[in-house]
Amino acid sequence: MPTISMFYGIIIRMYCSPREHNPPHVHAYYQDYKAIIDICACEVSEGKLPPKQTKLVLAWAEIHKEELLADWELASKGELPFPIEPLK
Repeated sequence: MPTISMFYGIIIRMYCSPREHNPPHVHAYYQDYKAIIDICACEVSEGKLPPKQTKLVLAWAEIHKEELLADWELASKGELPFPIEPLK
């Protein structure tokens, strides 16, 4: 699962597999926390991050929604997604 972005100690990854399930999503990791972020809804669909990191990840996902969906298309075909600019 390639890392597509990292910021403020948060790692964002996306699986690359034609069998990856919908809805489009990314995996966010922070210390011992893990969450799945629904790209279209920009919300946590599974898992948990601390409140501050949740806000950062959701803001980042909203800003980069189009890029994330384009990466999802690539990843769903088994291709590597492109890196996405971190939150600054």
